[in-house]
Amino acid sequence: MMVAVLLLCSCSTKQVETDSKKRLKVGIMLSSVGLGDQSFSDAAFSGLIKAREENDIFFDYREPSEDLSFEEGFTELVKEDCELVVGLGFSVKESLEKVAKQYPNQKFLLIDETSELPNVTSLTFKEEEGSFLVGAIAGLTTKTNVVGFIGGEDVPLIKKFEKGFAEGVKATNPKASVMTEYAGDFGKADLGAEIAGDMIKQKNVDTLYAAAGFTGVGVLQEAQKNSKYAIGVDTDQFFIAEKAVVTSMLKNVDVAIQTAIKSYIDENGKFPEKNMTFGLKEDGVGSAPIRVITLDPEKEKIFEDLKQKLANGEITIPLD
Repeated sequence: MMVAVLLLCSCSTKQVETDSKKRLKVGIMLSSVGLGDQSFSDAAFSGLIKAREENDIFFDYREPSEDLSFEEGFTELVKEDCELVVGLGFSVKESLEKVAKQYPNQKFLLIDETSELPNVTSLTFKEEEGSFLVGAIAGLTTKTNVVGFIGGEDVPLIKKFEKGFAEGVKATNPKASVMTEYAGDFGKADLGAEIAGDMIKQKNVDTLYAAAGFTGVGVLQEAQKNSKYAIGVDTDQFFIAEKAVVTSMLKNVDVAIQTAIKSYIDENGKFPEKNMTFGLKEDGVGSAPIRVITLDPEKEKIFEDLKQKLANGEITIPLD
C-alpha cells in the first residue's frame, strides 16, 4: 500500500509535462525486483521523490517485466526526452551501455557499477564499510559465536557486503565464525527463509545478515520465527521483524541519488566526478539504531571507537 501511495503521489508514465522544459527531467530504469522490495529499489525511488520535492525535478520510471526488457525501458526513457537516464543496479549495466552507445549525446547515471563510456557517470558505494559496522554489532550480539551471511548472488558487489561483515565480526569477536551462503536470487522471500532456517537448525547460527533484496525479507522473518537475531540491509528494516532486527546496514541510495542530482543541477548539467563513491564519510552508508538488544557501556564504546576509526581511515577493509 505504501508503494502504491508513492506511485500515485509521485509520477506516472502518462504525466502531463506542462513545465518539463523548465525542470530537469530524469528517467530511471529500476532493478530486476522493482518497487516493493522494501530495500534497494524503494530507497532509490524515495531519493527521486526527495529530489522532486527539494530540487524541483520531474521524473519518470520503468520497471522490468516479461513485456519490458532493460534495454527497451532505457530506450523508452531516452525517447521521452529525459535529460538524465538512471540505471539502478549492476544487472542493468550491459543494457544501459548498449543504449548509451546508440545515443552518444544522452547522459546516463549508472548506480552500483562503473562504466568507461564517456556519456555514463557511475555512482557506487562502500558497502563494505556499512557491513563492517553491522558485523561489529553481530560480533557483540551473538551468544553461540556463530553468525550467518546470506547473499542474493555470488557477484563482486555482494562480496563487498560479505567481506565487510566478516571483518566487523572479527574486530569485536575473534572467536566467532561466519557461515556464508548465496541464494542465487534477490526476489524470493521463501528461499531466504529456507536458507535461514537451515543455518539456524543445522549450524547453530543465532545472528543472520542478509544482503539479498526481497530474498532477505524471508531471512529476517525466519530469524524472528525462531527467536534469533537478524540484521537488515539497504534501509532500516526493523519494521519487517520487530522482535529480531537488531540493526540494519544502511545503504543510503536515496541520499546519494538526491546529492548527485543536486550537483548535476548546480553544475549546469555536469557531475563533479565521472565515478562518484559514497562511503561512511559521505553519508553513503551507515547503520540503523540498535534495537531489540542493549549494548552495555563497554561494548557501546568499542563500537563507537571502531566507527570513528573507519570514518577517518584508520581501519581499511581488504576486498581481495
